[in-house]
Amino acid sequence: MKKIFGTDGIRGRSNSFPMTSETIVRVGQALGVLLQEQECKNYHETRKVVIGKDTRLSGYMIEMALSSGLNSMGVHVLLVGPLPTPGIGFLARNMRADAGIVISASHNQYVDNGIKIFGADGFKISDDWEKRISEMVLSGSIEDRLVVAEKVGRSKRIDDAAGRYIVDVKNKFPMDQTLEGKRIILDCANGSGYQVGPRILEELGAEVVVIGNKPNGININDKCGALFPDRVSEYVRQYRADVGISLDGDADRVIMVDEKGQIVNGDHILAICALHAKEEGTLRGDTVVATQMSNFGLEKLLNKNGIQLIKTNVGDRYVVEEMKKGNYLLGGEQSGHIVFLDHSTTGDGLIAALNVLNVMCSKGKLLSELRGVFEDVPQVLRNVRVNSRQDLDLVDGYQALYKKIEKELGDEGRVFVRFSGTEPLIRILVEGPNRNQIDSMAEEMAQFFQRKLG
Repeated sequence: MKKIFGTDGIRGRSNSFPMTSETIVRVGQALGVLLQEQECKNYHETRKVVIGKDTRLSGYMIEMALSSGLNSMGVHVLLVGPLPTPGIGFLARNMRADAGIVISASHNQYVDNGIKIFGADGFKISDDWEKRISEMVLSGSIEDRLVVAEKVGRSKRIDDAAGRYIVDVKNKFPMDQTLEGKRIILDCANGSGYQVGPRILEELGAEVVVIGNKPNGININDKCGALFPDRVSEYVRQYRADVGISLDGDADRVIMVDEKGQIVNGDHILAICALHAKEEGTLRGDTVVATQMSNFGLEKLLNKNGIQLIKTNVGDRYVVEEMKKGNYLLGGEQSGHIVFLDHSTTGDGLIAALNVLNVMCSKGKLLSELRGVFEDVPQVLRNVRVNSRQDLDLVDGYQALYKKIEKELGDEGRVFVRFSGTEPLIRILVEGPNRNQIDSMAEEMAQFFQRKLG
């Protein structure tokens, strides 16, 4: 059976399975079936779904296919256009909808697209719902659930959705703080934050130099945004800015740059915000949730300051699940997915950036000073394209190689290997004090997988 859902919703190349119009119509229909089985959450006894998207060319096609599928099941659709992923989680709650859908492939290039589904509570749907949607889509057992003609749903566009999100994000920034006097470089990755991002920062008083804000359908994430923070670094030095903010295509992750042009990744952001929250007495449970990809330097710093670090599998959904389970407020990934659970139900690049700016203003410190709270332990990451997935323990020679590298690193480092949840890649992370050593280890393992699975 073909697989539809990965670690972060549905994703693939546009016009190829599963991102074809026919499949997406069925996804909409399957979601409609599940929603019709639930108790209605609004006064009009109709199901409503909010659909937003990023700026990819294929977004129009997928938007219409999803709407058609949902309408055929009697579900009304509210189309809000380009809006950050966390904005759809917010609107699902704010507009009393039964679900929210984001059409985006996040940081991938424009040829890919994807679908992330949020429930009425603003959180991503459960594994059980994903499984049921997959079963209905792949089995073709949907046609007998179509509603009668007079109950077909309607779709309409909502003009004030961006304004609602802007107000909500601004309200997360302390009322007694202002960004006046701050010069900020903002790279919107030609993605869904290109309109709301500049407005939020400008309305809070900042002088904003905006780049990556001219989407044309094919330039999203194209040598810009969170995967290419060096671009913002150059602008920060050129304009003598106080800080740089680099979003990805759907604005749910952020990488920042200090006034010297140094990169401030998700681990640094977690460290800055965790230490400040600890001082303020607002770090619930004195705990931060991160993933296996987080730097060992972060763990040492937090432990030194009486803060527990819990590590999950890679993926912001797993971080959020652990945060909900333990009632924690702060979590995230090195890649820049930062979750403030009292502010948002998923990673929000703009809210994360505002939290760092708040710490800068509150302490009267430069970002370079805050960034210096810990030094990264050297890491090497290799991505190897593979033709097949299989249990790594069953790959001949893998366990022996893994144990050899693990023994050589000892207590000073680690090796972590996983399949990507969104691309046909195997990701290899080696961490340790000796850069040359870990680079050699990562290369050895990369060549191993190229021979075995490439």
